[in-house]
Amino acid sequence: MRILHFADVHIGVENYSRTDPDTGLSTRLHDFLDTFDELVDYAIGANVDLALFCGDAYKSRDPSQTQQREFAKRIVRLSEAGIPSFLLIGNHDTPHVQGRATALDIYRTLPTPKVTIGDNAATYLIETAAGPLQIVAAPWIRRSQFLAREEMRGLSAFRINEKISETLTNIIQTQADRLDPDIPAVLSGHVTVNDARTGSEQSMMLGSDHVLLRSSVALPQFDYVALGHIHKYQVIGQNPHVVYPGSLQRIDFGEEKDEKGFCVIDLDPAEPQGQRMKDFQFQPVNARRFLTIDIRLDTNDPSPNRTVADRVARHATRDAIVKLNIEMPASLEPLLSDSEIRASLSDAHYVAAISRQITERPRTRLDGTYSEGLTPSQLLERYLGSRDTPPDRSKELMERGSQLIAERNAE
Repeated sequence: MRILHFADVHIGVENYSRTDPDTGLSTRLHDFLDTFDELVDYAIGANVDLALFCGDAYKSRDPSQTQQREFAKRIVRLSEAGIPSFLLIGNHDTPHVQGRATALDIYRTLPTPKVTIGDNAATYLIETAAGPLQIVAAPWIRRSQFLAREEMRGLSAFRINEKISETLTNIIQTQADRLDPDIPAVLSGHVTVNDARTGSEQSMMLGSDHVLLRSSVALPQFDYVALGHIHKYQVIGQNPHVVYPGSLQRIDFGEEKDEKGFCVIDLDPAEPQGQRMKDFQFQPVNARRFLTIDIRLDTNDPSPNRTVADRVARHATRDAIVKLNIEMPASLEPLLSDSEIRASLSDAHYVAAISRQITERPRTRLDGTYSEGLTPSQLLERYLGSRDTPPDRSKELMERGSQLIAERNAE
């Protein structure tokens, strides 16, 4: 039984984008759809038995019609290829108000063959070409559900999160205890596990997180634990594998060095519980590159624009989203040309920023031996001379300095 595990598609993230002249859509929307297409192509070509999605189809709880159409196209392709999809509800798919539809409820209203929506903390039995699979779903818990309870009144936000974590932990344990040990079983959760290394999802959070202990999800009844919500790919446990596949695209520069993709798991249903995992691999996708270039210019640089262009040329900027940081002395700032710098980045997909960090001017100091035995007025006069202060200004400052020195001596 081959399972493709993915999460955090986040269609609708359009930072660092421009309008595609051919389609009228955001170029970043195309980025997210392109990697989604890579995933669908792989699933069809590799004879995957189940596409297991662990939440956050969109950036917003209220995706546009265009975004919903494009996500649906990919799910329908899987369905038409005979591949079942299990779509778990994430925090970006969940409305604040109880009773409102989630971003994925349309698949239940207009039934799509072989598509199951995991919107309840319960066990689902999914039929695949390789046999049945039990999926214990742990969707994002709507905070308002708990705030409406009488016992929640007066509790701090921290205690409310603790209560949510305790409740979800108990549900997962109860569902796991009810599983049929003769049928493969996985946990699908859109949650934060305490051992996970977080990424850009922190900046995209729509509320505060409740956190589960790894021991509460890594139960022996599960052959695999499929998680979503954290954008960084990571395996945080084995026996069973506890895995975040990460997002399919880089969201911002915080994910610049992160590899992006999805996971493929092979289970053998004929093996006993705990011994079914036969293969696990991370499958990278061609995600848009983010690139930060740091350049430091010297005070005596005769041609700072040429230096910047030469340094930029050492990097693979083509089709990347680029951020350029230039550290330089104040004397070079008037010589730098934004237009020339941008010309050196013309093959980049998008220039996110060109920042200039001006290094502090060195303070003028008199040599220690030179200043020995001089009065404060003489030191001030020597200092003004070392700065080439104009005579009129020097006279004015000397008079004011003498007044301050006299006042100080009179105290």
